[in-house]
Amino acid sequence: MEMMEQMTAVALVLALLGVTLWWLRRRGFAGLAVARAKGGPRMECLERLPLGPQHTLLLVRMGDVDLLLASSPAGCTLIEKLPRREGSR
Repeated sequence: MEMMEQMTAVALVLALLGVTLWWLRRRGFAGLAVARAKGGPRMECLERLPLGPQHTLLLVRMGDVDLLLASSPAGCTLIEKLPRREGSR
C-alpha cells in the first residue's frame, strides 16, 4: 500500500508541474523562443556554409555586430567580428 501512495504522490507532483508549465506558456513567461529586443530578434543567422559533414561557417548578427563563426565537433570558434555595414537589412 505504501508503494501505491508514493506513486500517486509522484504522479500528482508531475501533473502539477505540467499544469504550471502550461499556464506559464499561455501567459508568455515560459518558452523556447530566442530572447527578443523591442524591435525583433536580437540574434539571427544570416548565412550558413557547410564545409563538410561536421564543419560549418556561420555568419550571425547580434545587435549591431556581425560574427563569423566556425562550428565543428570540437566546438564553436569566433573567426571575425565585423561592425554592421550601413545599408544592410
